[in-house]
Amino acid sequence: MKILVVGAGGREHAIAWKIAQSEQVTHVFVAPGNAGTINSHESNSKISNVPLSDIQELTAFAQTEGIAYTVVGPEKPLSEGIVDVFRARNLSIFGPTQAAAQLESSKDFAKAFMQRHGIPTAEYQTFHDAPTAHVYINQKGAPIVVKADGLAAGKGVVVAMTLDEAHQAVDMMLSDNQLGAAGARVVIEEFLTGVEASFIVMVDGKNILPLATSQDHKRLLDHDLGPNTGGMGAYSPAPVVTPEIHAQVMDKIIRPTVEGMQKDGIPFTGFLYAGLMISPNQSVKTLEFNCRMGDPETQPIMTRLRSDFVDVLRHADQVSLDSVTLEWDSKIALGVVMAAHNYPGTPRTGDTITGIPPNDAQHVIFHAGTQLANGKLTTNGGRIICVVGLDETVEGAQTRAYEALAQIHFDGAQYRTDIGYQAIQSK
Repeated sequence: MKILVVGAGGREHAIAWKIAQSEQVTHVFVAPGNAGTINSHESNSKISNVPLSDIQELTAFAQTEGIAYTVVGPEKPLSEGIVDVFRARNLSIFGPTQAAAQLESSKDFAKAFMQRHGIPTAEYQTFHDAPTAHVYINQKGAPIVVKADGLAAGKGVVVAMTLDEAHQAVDMMLSDNQLGAAGARVVIEEFLTGVEASFIVMVDGKNILPLATSQDHKRLLDHDLGPNTGGMGAYSPAPVVTPEIHAQVMDKIIRPTVEGMQKDGIPFTGFLYAGLMISPNQSVKTLEFNCRMGDPETQPIMTRLRSDFVDVLRHADQVSLDSVTLEWDSKIALGVVMAAHNYPGTPRTGDTITGIPPNDAQHVIFHAGTQLANGKLTTNGGRIICVVGLDETVEGAQTRAYEALAQIHFDGAQYRTDIGYQAIQSK
């Protein structure tokens, strides 16, 4: 069978890489893909790119090629209704409808939904005008969190540690319109303390299948300093998600969310990602929802998955995820992101990339912002490469990842040297 993966990042490379391992699959198309998904090596020999991103063109391609299942990676096509269009043509696709994707595409929608259904989250208010928002910030004080309501490519959340930072964030979004329509409305919420974790499940509209736990590192610099990014690294499993925390998240956040969407008449299908804040007293609140797998969490999760992912997609399509038991490698997988010069601002592109080692049992390389230009591998985005190390211990996985990373070179490369530190400290 043929599978289509929509997207161009590291998450999509990892999904395609895993799907290509299935004996049921003859070919995996990635649209538009990156340099890592162009007739790649090893199991990826089944993978090739399709230079398409328009939803109607993707729909026509899926029909013409006889695509069995389509998996949507990024949030943008989901927010634009790709699932609705595919389903209208009787094409199997895994992802939420445009209405359900509002859990991610609108922070205000998500917060109101959580409040309505009793799902624990931070206290908040939504604002359309800057003067009122400034008054609220002065009333609440700092630290405080300012979020653009819409999708802003990872740039829409400002964790303001001072009042000045909070006021600047409001002005940037509401007054200066630097985020466009995404920042025309802002959600301002209380600052939560604790440890963050990522909790990702698959939902078929009714049944819930939890994936392996993971934890990512949002800040650009070591020791969780610097600006927020789309993610500078992640590891799986996450020790902070104990069996007790896992049960609490399923009972108080995930199940009420899926049931709440059903009650509201917009059943959820696809990947549901809850960003969690686990407080020192072990209570959990929801920071945000994403309606797709996380990046870079997908990379370590997929390297640990031993089950045939195509079987899982089939059960999701048949609304039978309750009959699936996933098998996981006992090893720890730890991924480190190499980012371009000036990321997370406006990244420089066109730098030559060299030294990428071949995959082996101890590490796997996933491409993100890469392209082939005149026969050379070059940078073409913010996050460029994710290097995943595998080992029996966190320290070992960390060593494997950084050993492989040390072989890769491009001008201006940025990466953290402490991915996994929280897991090591928790021992």
